[in-house]
Amino acid sequence: MKQVNKAGNADSKALAKPKSAAVNPGLAEDPIAVAEREWAELMAAEEGGSAQQEANVAEQVSAAKAQPKLDPIALAEQEWSNLVAASEGDADAQAQLAAEEARPVTSAEAAEGGFLSRLKKGLKRTGSGFAEGMGTFLLGKKEIDDEVMEDLENALLVADVGIEATSEIIDNLSARIKRNELADGRAVVGALKAELAGLLEPSEQPLAIDSAHKPFVILVVGVNGVGKTTTIGKLARRYRDEGKSVMLAAGDTFRAAAVEQLQAWGERHGVPVIAQKTGSDSASVLYDALQAATARKADVLIADTAGRLHNKDNLMDELKKVVRVMGKLDPTAPHETLLVLDAGTGQNALSQASTFQSVVNVSGLALTKLDGTAKGGIIFAICKQTGLPLRFIGVGEAAEDLRTFNSKDFVNALFDEG
Repeated sequence: MKQVNKAGNADSKALAKPKSAAVNPGLAEDPIAVAEREWAELMAAEEGGSAQQEANVAEQVSAAKAQPKLDPIALAEQEWSNLVAASEGDADAQAQLAAEEARPVTSAEAAEGGFLSRLKKGLKRTGSGFAEGMGTFLLGKKEIDDEVMEDLENALLVADVGIEATSEIIDNLSARIKRNELADGRAVVGALKAELAGLLEPSEQPLAIDSAHKPFVILVVGVNGVGKTTTIGKLARRYRDEGKSVMLAAGDTFRAAAVEQLQAWGERHGVPVIAQKTGSDSASVLYDALQAATARKADVLIADTAGRLHNKDNLMDELKKVVRVMGKLDPTAPHETLLVLDAGTGQNALSQASTFQSVVNVSGLALTKLDGTAKGGIIFAICKQTGLPLRFIGVGEAAEDLRTFNSKDFVNALFDEG
């Protein structure tokens, strides 16, 4: 046992970084992970240490958490650290997380009213920013003039609706005003909602699992930090609850701890995960996973991929290789290539969508973190400019908060109606 002085401070060696710690040479080690490891080592060395000792280490953890995190890979690693802390280190946090993930949808939530209630709650931040920008100058207006329409145009652009979609909306509303079809601000708001829903409606195409393909392969792609692995975990839960046999492929062999993160999701939901060690060839992992899923006659195989930066040609080429290798076992695979985008990244999400479309045959989108941005109008720009089906939207942390997209419900929730 390490010696502790009268002030309660541990021997400096108790806080030294272990020589066996695996560190990715391309990344600076996450200070939160360092602090938490030091805490664990200290507790092992000095079981039942003094209150002062605990306070000193807790202060180090707090200081580490206060440091800014800008790198998306570091952010993803922090997310994994939090998951491990919840599932292993903190019994209360573990119970809370497990209860939320395992909680079945109640009968009220299964009904449309419950669905809209959760959707409104998830979109509270997006909806308040969006609806307030539209309603403050429209509602109560007895006359709609050019100045009002200009304000509406600016509000749509500020909400990230995009130039193309905004121009179409303003042109259509202006034409109706000239025909005296919209007499006041309330009428314009109603027409605006219809225009917004009309923009989204063509993208309202739920993902259907074709039972003719066993397994039905869903290749999930996207850059680091968009919630890709979390989305895979929630999809696994969704399809498992539907009675389908599901397998996961840990194809993100590039990011540190990504394999372990997906394995944690698989263990939580009772879903097998095919994986190799970090640094392995991603295409090889997915090839093995497809072989295994075929042999086990799994209904669905959901394959993770490395969080590629959309402007890195060599990494995008690796994604092409993944698709080619899977095609050797099943020429029709993948049957769905799902691109995950973060609503909070605004117009950058459009750039990502364009680049991924040029590399792989993206067949559907999942838009995450709509509950964390006040500029959720990017959904309209994405649907308008990509023309891709919007399969799912993420409006919260619970498994049930990954929703099949419905355009009318979404617009009603934005305006807190329905």
